[in-house]
Amino acid sequence: MPDWKKLIEGKISLAKRGAKPSKASENGKTSENARIPAGQKQVNNFPILDLGIKPEIKLDDWRLRVFGLVENEIKLDWAQFQALPQITDISDFHCVTRWSQLDMDWQGVRVRDVLALAKPLNTAHFATMHSYDGYTTNLPIEALLDDDVILAHAVFGKALSREHGGPVRMIVPKRYAWKGAKWIKAIELHEHDKRGFWEVRGYHNEADPWLEQRFSED
Repeated sequence: MPDWKKLIEGKISLAKRGAKPSKASENGKTSENARIPAGQKQVNNFPILDLGIKPEIKLDDWRLRVFGLVENEIKLDWAQFQALPQITDISDFHCVTRWSQLDMDWQGVRVRDVLALAKPLNTAHFATMHSYDGYTTNLPIEALLDDDVILAHAVFGKALSREHGGPVRMIVPKRYAWKGAKWIKAIELHEHDKRGFWEVRGYHNEADPWLEQRFSED
């Protein structure tokens, strides 16, 4: 089993080191590449970061449930998920631990297409994403409706690996990457916001990389 205390303290330390906006951010500037937020370094090797647990989910066992404040609770199996409209989306990926990778080529299903099947109630304003490893994170429903917010099952034309959150992970390009749950198994809709795993431990609730919203004090 991973040393949870050490893992959590280490990642919070990384967030705190980025808690104060950089001088570039304060001056209204980004890095030399205008697509990379201040405080970030460009990489090309798609680093692997997790909580020390990488659940192994067979495609026959994978399910995606949408529940809570919905008219029609759904649970999709792999075949049903693959039958939904598939898209390719190229976006940039920003990790709170200060690295960014540009032009990530994702294949998957728009989250809004999945939500449309469940028909959220008018009282549903927030979502909690649940993962197979017990992880959770939260977002306003409106953030899930953007064109580039997808449930990805492939990257650069290859099936998403277990290490990177396969079979399916959420991609939310306008937020730091911890808002995109790996190994996703459910989306729960609420009237009020419910903070997730890192949010209750001090990570910023909004997680906008362009505002360097790493830690809750930002």
